[in-house]
Amino acid sequence: MEKKWWHDKVAYQIYPKSFLDTNGDGIGDLRGIINKLDYLKELGIDIVWISPVYCSPLVDQGYDISDYYNIDPRFGTMEDMDELLREAKKRDIHILMDLVVNHCSDQHEWFQKALKDPDGEYGKYFYIREGKDGNPPCNWRSYFGGSAWEPIPGTDKYYLHLFAKEQPDLNWENPKVRREIYKMINWWLDKGLAGFRIDAIINIKKDLRFRDFPADRPDGLCSCFVMLAESGGPGEFLRELKKETFDRYDAFTAGELFNYKEEDLPDYIGADGYFSTIFDFSSETAGGSEKGWYDRRKISPDEYRDILYRVQHITEGMGFMANIIENHDEPRGVSRYLPEGECTEDAKKMLATVMMMLRGLPFIYQGQEIGMTNCAFPSIEDIDDINSRDEYQVAVQAGCSKEEALKAIERYSRDNCRTPFQWSAEENAGFTSGKPWLMVNPNYTQINAGQQMSEEDSVLSHYKRLIRLRKSEEYKEVVVYGSFRAVYTAEKNLIAFLRKGEEKTLLILANFQKEGRILPWGSELKKVLINNKKQLDVQEDKIFLEGYQAVVLEICLE
Repeated sequence: MEKKWWHDKVAYQIYPKSFLDTNGDGIGDLRGIINKLDYLKELGIDIVWISPVYCSPLVDQGYDISDYYNIDPRFGTMEDMDELLREAKKRDIHILMDLVVNHCSDQHEWFQKALKDPDGEYGKYFYIREGKDGNPPCNWRSYFGGSAWEPIPGTDKYYLHLFAKEQPDLNWENPKVRREIYKMINWWLDKGLAGFRIDAIINIKKDLRFRDFPADRPDGLCSCFVMLAESGGPGEFLRELKKETFDRYDAFTAGELFNYKEEDLPDYIGADGYFSTIFDFSSETAGGSEKGWYDRRKISPDEYRDILYRVQHITEGMGFMANIIENHDEPRGVSRYLPEGECTEDAKKMLATVMMMLRGLPFIYQGQEIGMTNCAFPSIEDIDDINSRDEYQVAVQAGCSKEEALKAIERYSRDNCRTPFQWSAEENAGFTSGKPWLMVNPNYTQINAGQQMSEEDSVLSHYKRLIRLRKSEEYKEVVVYGSFRAVYTAEKNLIAFLRKGEEKTLLILANFQKEGRILPWGSELKKVLINNKKQLDVQEDKIFLEGYQAVVLEICLE
């Protein structure tokens, strides 16, 4: 595999609205990111992905873009963005922005023109079709619930929106649309962006037959995932996108793909893949149900382990996945993957150790490095997320009580990762001097960055040690490029694997349970590189692991 400039980096996602507010309006801003660049540098971050700050009505928190060329005043100005790029460059930090081009906002001038003349030039920028007998063109369900078709007032026509009705899908079949998108991308790359995280990109290719599929819920609708599977895939569009934009700048790109086919992986992340990397969502989608969040199942430690192993094996020698525990569209990983009542500091460090030692590019989401957890929202009125509100109604309509429905939403709501960053134990967690746009998690007095910065055994300090190991001259080659091999595979509740390089071999052991365990031992221990406990008991023929103990060992295989 050809070595790239980004292979040995560590990436970090910022959700600007919840990162740091500097003007007291309760909303995080670009100046807040500028103010915390030194914090990110000290953590060891090289690449920062910033969720959308473009002009937007914020129906879907900025993923509904009304102007791709300007910064929403709530987040600052273009001068602030230019300053952020300059200051980041001084610290050798590469900035990524979100590329949201499957859809735009219904307030974008293209769509406003399309509404005025659905049969005209701008009507062809979108998917506009006539209805059938007063009904939508077909029975596709939006990701956010309800029909994916919205009627155009005063006509018998509908427009397609795979997400919210305020997010009309752009028609990638139209070469004019593609040229406009490529022009915008290159404009941002010319400004000094290092690249993009690419949102919902597999959705750009539709099944142009626009036909019904068998219903999968009582609403008579069908998940648009079924349509996407019939579409033939977006490969032709993605190949052109890369040629016309990213290749010209050696840009770094991370694609969001929930439903790739394994046989297509080389096309996405291979030697000449469409993207630098794609996010691994395998563990995030496990346990899901077509019925809704209320019917989701919590996955076991062994399921989590097996998913990680599978992805490592299918990408071996091909390319890098972007490894995550959480992001802005998911609940907090420590609340999701750790058993109920076992979300301890040691358990959080165990998950961190596994993530950072896997082959691939680690993406840390804001607050993950201090072990932020899910939030207990008092009522559905305290939840802002459009998807969570829809799933609440799905649960109630399925027969759940309001209390049961709220519990389901609390477990999986995207707002869990969108509560303000917990900077300190001061009012509003040090996030704002005003009223936060979303409630602060009440546990901020116990979990916050200020406290952890001065603690040697904090979750934050553990992340720093893991990042230093990844970047060290002595171990960089094995951590970044070493092969992966699972070991102790018959053990339950254990994640154990080797990373083998040309000169060094590392053994990673993570005891995914509160009970201690004894493992057979037959290797020569050269050095304990990472340990989330104070000690490690290794004897000639066995090794003792405490509950949730995670270690990275340099060994010599016999």
